[in-house]
Amino acid sequence: MAEKTFPLDHDQLEEVIKKYPTPFHIYDEKQIRQNLHNLQQAFAWAPWFREQFAVKALPNPRIVQLLHEDGAGTDCSSLAELYISDIAGVKGEEIMLTSNDTPADEFQEAIKLGAIINLDDISHLPYLKENAGLPDILSFRYNPGDLIEGNDIIGKPTEAKYGLTRDQLFEAYAQAKEMGVKRFGLHTMVASNERATEAFVYTAQLLFDLAIELKQRLDIHVEFVNLGGGIGIPYRPEEEPVDLQAVGSGIKALYEQKMVPAGLGDVGIMTESGRAITGPAGWLVSTVIHEKKTYKDYLGLDSCMANLMRPAMYGAYHHITISGKEHAKRDHVYDVTGSLCENNDKFAIDRLLPKVDIGDRLIIHDTGAHGSAMGFNYNGKLHCAELLLHEDGSIELIRRAQTIDDYFATLKYPGSLVK
Repeated sequence: MAEKTFPLDHDQLEEVIKKYPTPFHIYDEKQIRQNLHNLQQAFAWAPWFREQFAVKALPNPRIVQLLHEDGAGTDCSSLAELYISDIAGVKGEEIMLTSNDTPADEFQEAIKLGAIINLDDISHLPYLKENAGLPDILSFRYNPGDLIEGNDIIGKPTEAKYGLTRDQLFEAYAQAKEMGVKRFGLHTMVASNERATEAFVYTAQLLFDLAIELKQRLDIHVEFVNLGGGIGIPYRPEEEPVDLQAVGSGIKALYEQKMVPAGLGDVGIMTESGRAITGPAGWLVSTVIHEKKTYKDYLGLDSCMANLMRPAMYGAYHHITISGKEHAKRDHVYDVTGSLCENNDKFAIDRLLPKVDIGDRLIIHDTGAHGSAMGFNYNGKLHCAELLLHEDGSIELIRRAQTIDDYFATLKYPGSLVK
């Protein structure tokens, strides 16, 4: 069983809290960079490889900047994420906009930035041309239907709103080519938090076969195949991480078997991981402020599902440790809750923990992806701070905590200053 660790000991954490009160998310720069390097190494065999970091996982310019320093691009799904990419120094075709019911202003900004546009539907092609013009390079997102089972997070492909059917895909490429587009890529994204090696290899097989058929039927030589993201992480201590080397080796064998003989041995490989890069390198740190004993024992934190939605939304498991009590016996059962006025505002249900005291610092693991990013203001709850732990041990504030003044800044009411 793997041990879930936190990069600061109890005394170090208390020093951080003196300056930055809980709750906050904290990220480990060293681990983030290492996770990216591990993925890059798994695909080092490819003619070229680029990880398009899924900005939605952790939309913070400082994180995107440090990943770009080590060779990552970005995968964006909104105007704000395009801005984050640009601000962080990601430029041109290092940026991909993956369309999803995309409004005109997002297409326009993507064209302005020189980004790769990845269309989600055949009907988006004339919309894009009319409202933003056609880009230099275009990709389409394939939905394989019942060829892949999918999972609870992203849904079954046959019921998912994403992507084109196989027939639509070939028609879309033909139309784009007729409109004058000369450069193309190919993309899919069919799973989320997947940890089975064979799932990624099978996805590559589907896309390689499509790339070959595109060349044979339409004389389209794609420049890249984007395998999507979905690489899972071991949220539970007993789970094993994805063997990235096995994934890379399996896809390499397919590439040499299929792509090279078809004259596609120059085609690059992309991924758009988010969770696998930053997920294990983030923690939500909270303070226990209440203990309630009714039909169950409850621990009340100074954070809530506004700071981490995944347990309430998906029933997701996040491991919990208590600073300074990491090796204490787990012999008490608690529901760990926040103060939101919803009964599903629980980080854990019937969780075995050591005896917890008021004032203890509770650490929720693996919140570096889809943690702070999914925050919201329901009940008037405020976004917490985000901190970056550097390799030299220093702490950088990369997002200040939202204030009540921030909350009211956009509200219009008698006497307000908002015009």
